[in-house]
Amino acid sequence: MIQDFESSGLIDLVAKDYRVIVFDRPGFGHSDRPRNVVWTPDAQAELIKLALAQLGVSNAIVLGHSWGASVATAIALKYPGLVRGLVLASGYYYPTLRPDVVALAAPSLPLVGDILSHTLSPLLSRAIWPLMMAKIFGPRSVPKKFEAFPKEMALRPSQIRASAAESALMIPDAFMLRNQYADLKMPVVIIAGEQDKLIDIDTQSARLHSDVTQSKFHRVAANGHMIQQTTTDQVMSAIMEVAGQSTDLVAAE
Repeated sequence: MIQDFESSGLIDLVAKDYRVIVFDRPGFGHSDRPRNVVWTPDAQAELIKLALAQLGVSNAIVLGHSWGASVATAIALKYPGLVRGLVLASGYYYPTLRPDVVALAAPSLPLVGDILSHTLSPLLSRAIWPLMMAKIFGPRSVPKKFEAFPKEMALRPSQIRASAAESALMIPDAFMLRNQYADLKMPVVIIAGEQDKLIDIDTQSARLHSDVTQSKFHRVAANGHMIQQTTTDQVMSAIMEVAGQSTDLVAAE
């Protein structure tokens, strides 16, 4: 959600020197998620490309965090002329065995998912919210600035369903993209927290770094998945490292 980047302070930092465009991906924040589309990273890349065209943007640095890193990568692979450089934060790039993903995907199931996302899932999500925050922020504590994040928007049925749908797509999409990363020829900066409890950075970010020969990889010590919140200055440094003279920056959360 846009409010994640907003509450982190990253947007204000980057906007001092660059034009910043931040998108709610389909189903998150204030964006709809039509059900007549399977919202793969490739489909979302096409949507964002069309949005950028409407805004008159033809060349940009693209930043993606978490699932958004897959979308950012898909944009760069599908529209290399559009992407001047990539900043990939806390991403998942290669298929691995993830039993947790199977459980998280339940609200995306036809019919059953609608029932769950309007009944049990919001209640369960509220109950386990503190545990979820401890996991995604750990080993760091949740920063006070994150209080500005609209928790209730994140826990409404439509967004729970969107999150579940992306959990279901996570492994298949990584399988589809896994052999294409070497095609990335633009500057790429990869950044991840060394103690990420959601994603093994050695089998993900470090492996991506080895496959993208011109990339640079920064391990952030004593940080977890939410590096845009807990070490905003280092994410800013990664942006500046790849940005050069670019005047447009796009973020996908």
